[in-house]
Amino acid sequence: MTPFAFVFPGQGSQTVGMLDAWGDHAAVRDTLAEASDALGVDIGALIAQGPKESLDLTTNTQPVMLTAAVACLRAWLAETGLQPAVVAGHSLGEYSALVAAGALTLADALPLVRFRAQAMQEAVPVGAGGMAAILGLDAQAVRDGCAEAAAAAGEPVEAVNFNDPKQIVIAGTKAAVEKACEVLKAKGAKRALVLSVSAPFHSSLMLPAAERLKEKLATTAIAAPAIPVINNIDVAVQTDPEAIRDALYRQAFGPVRWVETIQAIRARGILHILECGPGKVLAGMVKRIEADATGAPVFDPASLAEAKGLLQ
Repeated sequence: MTPFAFVFPGQGSQTVGMLDAWGDHAAVRDTLAEASDALGVDIGALIAQGPKESLDLTTNTQPVMLTAAVACLRAWLAETGLQPAVVAGHSLGEYSALVAAGALTLADALPLVRFRAQAMQEAVPVGAGGMAAILGLDAQAVRDGCAEAAAAAGEPVEAVNFNDPKQIVIAGTKAAVEKACEVLKAKGAKRALVLSVSAPFHSSLMLPAAERLKEKLATTAIAAPAIPVINNIDVAVQTDPEAIRDALYRQAFGPVRWVETIQAIRARGILHILECGPGKVLAGMVKRIEADATGAPVFDPASLAEAKGLLQ
């Protein structure tokens, strides 16, 4: 069987009913029950019924996406028995990757990510921060435009998610993000799309949240991963639990280096990079980063069969 990687999505891939296609699959059912017990909330009902407004609340979205990704992983393992050679996750998805690698248990990861979500939401008042996707400019041009806009606005705005070579997300105060959109469009950006998010994730404005998260991480059990996990912040594989804690702390206010993460996976000789979790967001990014990399989403039985077929 061909070696493959699993990549796990973060916030933004959630939809009401996203696990419906699995029906009453035992692995999915058991994962939903485990998550509900860990959080004291009916996670299965929230995923199946919403409403969307509740599902999209950061404090709900982050544990829900972790649960959905792990449910998909467990269904895959139950149906195929095939383990990835390496894993990674986009932003929040790094926690799913650590669960997949055995560094975190789902029961420990769920309250941790809910705490992370609460800390992030409380770090900046709703409406005070913002994010925008910049299309059509390279990384250095976006960094330069953010520096110019921050100087003009007198408030921070930074490049925070390097999703593919020409899609970079910026974050900062609302005024600075708006100024950066103006500056970057003048520099040739094809589009500057303000995102509907509740906080300026991965920016320096999240440092207060990261400090709170650091304390929570110190009391969370983390083991050495059984599978290599490439982290967002250093694009490195850490095996020491303290180094993993430190990377998760810095990830909260540092950039998601996704282009480099996919390149690091490919440097291991891995052609097939499969998205494990609801949606197809990362699968699209992979194709734009590495044209000859192949993959498919693994989020329902039909997609599972397609993904398994790639590995024959």
